[in-house]
Amino acid sequence: MGAGGWPVGVLVMDPLPPRQIIPFARLTEDLGFGELWVPEDFFFNASISTAAICLTATERIPVGIGIAAAMVRHPAVLAMELATLAGAFPGRLMPGIGLGTPFCLRQMGLQPRSSLAAVRECLTVVRRLLAGEEVTAQGQLFQLDRVRLVHPLPRPIRFYTGAMGPKMLQLSGEIADGNIIGITATPEIVRWSRGQIEEGARRAGRAFNHDCPVFVLYAVAPDRNVARAAIRGTLASLFSVYPRNAYTEHYGCADELERMLARGGLQAVAHEMPEAWLDDFAIAGAPDECAERIDHYFDAGATSVVIAPQPVEEYAGTLRLTAREVLPRLRCATQGAMRA
Repeated sequence: MGAGGWPVGVLVMDPLPPRQIIPFARLTEDLGFGELWVPEDFFFNASISTAAICLTATERIPVGIGIAAAMVRHPAVLAMELATLAGAFPGRLMPGIGLGTPFCLRQMGLQPRSSLAAVRECLTVVRRLLAGEEVTAQGQLFQLDRVRLVHPLPRPIRFYTGAMGPKMLQLSGEIADGNIIGITATPEIVRWSRGQIEEGARRAGRAFNHDCPVFVLYAVAPDRNVARAAIRGTLASLFSVYPRNAYTEHYGCADELERMLARGGLQAVAHEMPEAWLDDFAIAGAPDECAERIDHYFDAGATSVVIAPQPVEEYAGTLRLTAREVLPRLRCATQGAMRA
């Protein structure tokens, strides 16, 4: 749970212009949200510099990186970046390492031969360097010759992955401390993901102690129809980029999405998407509905719910309404009041 006490965080959405990152971060902290997460979707805002802006602009709130792409920075460079941030802001950085978007990696000529090897090697090397080790390694993808950080960290920090598929989720259970469950995950996918992570931890002989924050598209309004209309286009856009992935296959809608795209592209997905998909893949509605949906993710095993406010340009109103009328309705809030 973050500094604000609420197990609800906020995601800095990709379309947010850089000049708005500081007011976005400050408002998130001022309203009492527990975490602030920054993504790295190419070619929007860069994760490391965005995290640095957010940490500098705020005083207490933990800031997560969800995720830094393993192939884009050499592990020695990534370790140096993370050591600088974590050293300057002790106890506030939550770094995540993952593969990154395959299409964008291909655009840059950085698609690895083995996705699992890329994440395993990168995270393992970064951990060792942050611990102050001198690292020499000849991996499948990364080589290091007597590399040591001048400013390692005095104590370990928790590392997250951004795994979706079963093999990568099991790898997370083996080598990481948490896994970010991505946007478009349903509560059932959260349960399934936790099961895969737990299996990986069991095979590695580790206790299952994973953090499982889930990123969720989010819109709230007094009129539920306004909120749902705000979500539909963004959800359709996400589905259009990768109609077939671990989440859509698990849900059973991948074939239907591909048929929609073949019929009419993004517009067909936005127009034909069933209302049930808005209920399952996002949180959109009146404040009481949104609180209930957030609780469903907690029931499924999410350790925090990180909302991605829609529409992005109206984030201030969304966050204020959420702090005022959604957070107090959460089961954790009412149970805390009863205990008090």
